Amino acid sequence: MTHDISTIIGKHVKDMYGSHFGKILGTMTDIDGSIQTVGIDCGADGLKEIPYDQLVLQGGIVIHIPKWRLDAQKILREKSLTLKRLKALNSIVSDNDEMKSDAELVHQTYKSKLHNLDEIEEKIKLKLTLRLEELEEQEKSIKVILFDAKVQFKSGELSEPTFESIRKHTHNILERLSHERIEVTNIQSRINDLSLECLDAIHEPKVMIQESAMSYLDSNTGTVIESSISNPPNDDTESPDTISPTAHENPDNRNNDDPDWLSRMQSQ
Repeated sequence: MTHDISTIIGKHVKDMYGSHFGKILGTMTDIDGSIQTVGIDCGADGLKEIPYDQLVLQGGIVIHIPKWRLDAQKILREKSLTLKRLKALNSIVSDNDEMKSDAELVHQTYKSKLHNLDEIEEKIKLKLTLRLEELEEQEKSIKVILFDAKVQFKSGELSEPTFESIRKHTHNILERLSHERIEVTNIQSRINDLSLECLDAIHEPKVMIQESAMSYLDSNTGTVIESSISNPPNDDTESPDTISPTAHENPDNRNNDDPDWLSRMQSQ
């Protein structure tokens, strides 16, 4: 939000779902005059200092954007861009084998970037989980209030207009909580789906190398084994001068039985 300070002082603040958040009292500015935080009177909750980038001015109302939403949007934006670049890199490598060595250096850079983003993502996912738990507790409390109001209405302690007012407000709050729960759940799904896509993009170059290695062995193993392994002796006894067929075993054939053959070949 980039507006003159005088345009926001005294304005009411609401959350993204229409609930009253507070009223702006003043701002804290940096030495260059830029607004850093905004002081908001939140009634019984007292004065809260909210980062300026969490506020959006729409008409005459200032909207407060929760921190978890901004953090989630940022991680989704950065991971999406990194994923696009990884896919572009894999496409370049698949079209030109000669660029595999050069692409590996860039691939490691993007892989490191994704690793750093994964650490940030775990913190955001924890915030989202905690927020869902908070919404569930709030929903339970509101339903208890509404049910108690019904009991008081049926017992004659509350008039019908009073009960209808309580019912209307509680339903509005439950609706806002439902909207927020849906948004949090959707963001969680988007983060999980994007993480799976990133894993596929990271492992794709390794799979390409493995397939290349397998095709190479398949094209060479048969002919080498045919020419290297001698026929077994006719009798059951083996003379001291006779060499066991296993001594002539082709190294490539051993590699096929060794689970680490591929990693050793890649390291050469």
